[in-house]
Amino acid sequence: MKIQFDCYPEGKKKAVTLSYDDGREHDRQFIEIINRYGIRGTFHLNSGLLGKLGYIDRLEARELYAGHEISGHTATHPFLTRCPMDRIVDEIQQDRRELELLATYPVKGMSYPHGDWNIQIASMLPVLGIEYARTTNSHGRFDMPDDFWAWSPTCHHRDMLECGQRFMDNQIRHPAMSLLYVWGHSYEFHNQQNWDQLERFCEMVGGRSEVWYATNIEVVLYRNALRDLRFSVSGQWVHNPSAMSVWFSADGDIVEVKPGQVLQLC
Repeated sequence: MKIQFDCYPEGKKKAVTLSYDDGREHDRQFIEIINRYGIRGTFHLNSGLLGKLGYIDRLEARELYAGHEISGHTATHPFLTRCPMDRIVDEIQQDRRELELLATYPVKGMSYPHGDWNIQIASMLPVLGIEYARTTNSHGRFDMPDDFWAWSPTCHHRDMLECGQRFMDNQIRHPAMSLLYVWGHSYEFHNQQNWDQLERFCEMVGGRSEVWYATNIEVVLYRNALRDLRFSVSGQWVHNPSAMSVWFSADGDIVEVKPGQVLQLC
């Protein structure tokens, strides 16, 4: 039996996720726009800067980011490769601790401030409870990452229209589980006075029944749940030990395995 991990929830083949940094006041307008199109994303916040001039206030964070993901960006936004290792630990853990009080759920992801990181820093993150970390190294592709602690996006939003068009037109080298991952800062739309670009992008990729709109952590958790499926030697049975349904193809047919289910495939 040919088993392929090639489906997102409900058997969909495409996913879109956004990743925006810093928690600036322009997140309000950004979220109002993407919410209208059912697009979801992750917002990487510096807990030590919230409430300062130009930044989102702590008291509004939970409501503002509802339906999206609050994620880490370190407490004070330093260049991590210039920090002592113990200070890096403190920056990440302090940020998580404060953000979890606002979010009321575990904060398990981050983006590297200034896009500044190295292998030594990335190797620390699993011990600190971080399950993914986004870089700023855009690659223009639509594939899933090999390493979630060095997760590079498809594009910065300056290229979102071109990449979004290729994505929706199926100009994709690897069509199985294609992912459009856009990153940026909401204040850039304000500075460049091009909010219309975001509107056009949302009109292009939003509200599509064939697309899964996810936060960064949802992509991570779903991919991990797929990898945790337990198959018999014959491929006749599969057990899903996770707490979420997962989908894959078996001899070309799309199969759903529900949480905790042992399913006979043939």
